[in-house]
Amino acid sequence: MAWLVTGGAGYIGSHVVRAFTEAGIPAVVLDDLSSGIRGFVREDVPLVRGSILDGMLLERAFEEHDVTGVVHLAGFKYAGVSVQRPLHTYLQNVTGTATLLGVMSDRSVDRIVFSSSAAVFGTPDVDLVTEATPTRPESPYGESKLIGEWLLRDQERAVGLRHTSLRYFNVVGSGYPDLYDASPHNLFPLVFDALLDGRTPRINGTDYATPDGTCVRDYIHVSDLAAAHVAAARRLDAGEPLEPVYNLGSGDGVSVREIMTAMAEGTGIPFEPEVAPRRPGDPARIVASGELAARDLYWAMRHTLEQMVSSAWEARRGAAS
Repeated sequence: MAWLVTGGAGYIGSHVVRAFTEAGIPAVVLDDLSSGIRGFVREDVPLVRGSILDGMLLERAFEEHDVTGVVHLAGFKYAGVSVQRPLHTYLQNVTGTATLLGVMSDRSVDRIVFSSSAAVFGTPDVDLVTEATPTRPESPYGESKLIGEWLLRDQERAVGLRHTSLRYFNVVGSGYPDLYDASPHNLFPLVFDALLDGRTPRINGTDYATPDGTCVRDYIHVSDLAAAHVAAARRLDAGEPLEPVYNLGSGDGVSVREIMTAMAEGTGIPFEPEVAPRRPGDPARIVASGELAARDLYWAMRHTLEQMVSSAWEARRGAAS
């Protein structure tokens, strides 16, 4: 018996897989390696290479590895790019999820932990986002994640699917020296790449209505996120109740300027960031409460900002050497 982790060769997925195996829960990875990295999957973990759009491949994976639960992380994850590629985004994230759920139903696999996103909220008009905050996604990516949550809800009604969706905010750091964030769109790798290339990192906008004028966001360590997946899977295996959605947030947030200061200190490369114009659609503040997740999933911010930076830098620098 094993849990299938779709997208398990990615930055977040590989951390989830290692958290599962270290907790004694067998895992198998399904990944088409379009953005995942083969080396992120240890040799003792089965890897099925392919897409969640391939129903026959999914059927074989479920049969050969006796899959009893799914962590679903696979998908197209770039909110900005999704505006230019909406059909691709919906194909990967909506059709792909529907295909996966169909195979789960056919195979009588009734438990799933879904990778959702803070993008379902769009630009919230509250200081602290909770699970009750209205969802108003502003990109095809955010819309596709919300539709994914609806699909799980509807399958619960139809066939008794047991599920929960974890809404991520900004995932950073590294739990292992060989796992790093390779995204071309996330803040940490963008800053690290600039420093490694001898360029000066930039801040987009310094005139927001925040204490230092820069955007405030939730930043959570990837290992803390992975631990929440293990807790959710264990509760589903035990038949214990879970909320349909959980926000994995810090409750207070960090500004972009504070991130830059921590990066200069953590990397040992002093710099003064360049100031660029605001990016359209960037809200001044998105910070979430993690109280429900703390109650049910033992969620906690176990890493400081300094640890987030230092662990991410060690892994990224190792990959560049």
